[in-house]
Amino acid sequence: MATEIKDLSPKHVWGYFYDLTQIPRPTGQMEAVTRYVMDFGKSLSLETVQDETGNVLIRKPATPGMEERKTVVLQSHLDMVPQKNSSVKHDFTTDPIDAYIDGEWVTARDTTLGADNGIGAALAMAALADDTLKHGPLEALFTVDEEVGMDGAFGLKPGFLKADILINCDSEKEGELFVGCAGGADLNVSFQYKDDNHIPEGDVAVKVSLTGLKGGHSGVDIHLGRANANKLLFRFLKEAVAGYGARLSSVDGGSLRNAIPREAFAVVTLPEGETDSFWELVSDYQDLYREEYAGVENNISFTVERVELPASLIPEGIQDDLINAVEGCQNGVISMLHDFPGTVESSSNLAVIKSAEGSIEVKILVRSSSESRKSAVCSALESVFALAGAKVEEGGSYNGWQPDIHSPVLNLMENTYRELYGKTPAVKVMHAGLECGIIQGAYPDMDMISIGPDLEFPHSPDERVNIPTVGKIWDFIKSTLENI
Repeated sequence: MATEIKDLSPKHVWGYFYDLTQIPRPTGQMEAVTRYVMDFGKSLSLETVQDETGNVLIRKPATPGMEERKTVVLQSHLDMVPQKNSSVKHDFTTDPIDAYIDGEWVTARDTTLGADNGIGAALAMAALADDTLKHGPLEALFTVDEEVGMDGAFGLKPGFLKADILINCDSEKEGELFVGCAGGADLNVSFQYKDDNHIPEGDVAVKVSLTGLKGGHSGVDIHLGRANANKLLFRFLKEAVAGYGARLSSVDGGSLRNAIPREAFAVVTLPEGETDSFWELVSDYQDLYREEYAGVENNISFTVERVELPASLIPEGIQDDLINAVEGCQNGVISMLHDFPGTVESSSNLAVIKSAEGSIEVKILVRSSSESRKSAVCSALESVFALAGAKVEEGGSYNGWQPDIHSPVLNLMENTYRELYGKTPAVKVMHAGLECGIIQGAYPDMDMISIGPDLEFPHSPDERVNIPTVGKIWDFIKSTLENI
């Protein structure tokens, strides 16, 4: 399989991409992949440096006669989102990705592929390695830990880069040029309590499991109307508690702040006499969810099974407050951009709800192209959970990348694309968070644009990258570098 992927065209790009899939590189585990990139740069006898944060920068001299051109930096991030189906055993800290070709796509078996943003890194590596390319002074910046906190971008210092123009390779639609993106903020919610060790006599314990949802990237996929496993589970729990005497013992929904939750689980107790009707309730909700999400979610599974009695329960008051707050929490698209029709302006993703001994943690990622809207959404969500008695802290805030439709590099790349493919590329703003806005803070005069091949279902085990569009983006990058 390695040979098949490495033989795809353009061969250099796919070869480097496959190599990256074999290096475990979830956010926070960057040592092996940065060492790989450092060794790569040094093997080409190119200037290769690493900053205090861990970002790697490789510089390639200009093609003879093009030394006076503006310096361009190709930018990508090295980490990937570690998502897998619950049925598969895969350790993202030690196991390589099982990538394979599926028609016109490259995808992975039961895990994220890491094309976000491994394909961007591979494009930059191919540009560094290809001696036939014609270009001015060239840099390639490989940032670390983008997916959780954008630490690499935040750690960049003025003067590390020499470039005048930045081409970010982290977009996910060929034929579209991105000139702006949303900012974001994390809301971290916590309920603290003493466990209730009294379980009503005659109660039995069951585990409800909501699985089979598509999930996806909480930025680029948020407008698709996919189900949020946490919202669906707690909608059910509200009726289970109110009508069937259920008591919540534990909950485990979602795993990553920037991924739409695909699975959610809860253990509850209930009177043994209610078990038959409870089973029917679960079946009814499965039918309801399948009907409501027909055409969007095709594999919703909502099941229940008997389990051993837990040692404790979440106190009834905390349970009720949590259920009401989650039910009232805004989730999904909140507002749209007027200047870029069809583009989400503001959204929230109720990403994670997990209980542990004496505590429940809730994580929400808010995104917006407007700083004031971002603050307003955060404030509204804070109010909901504060009314429920929870502690709410905001963190990880980062600014968006404000669009510049008069950008010189945008004009050049529009013309280059038209010459190559005979049509005008779309100019868009992305609702996902790109590193451009943060990098712009350290390099305010740098002209920026973002491009990429077709990449579908990032941040989910269905992630895949389109083979023909990788070739088109490669040709586009080569022509752009020659024309700048």
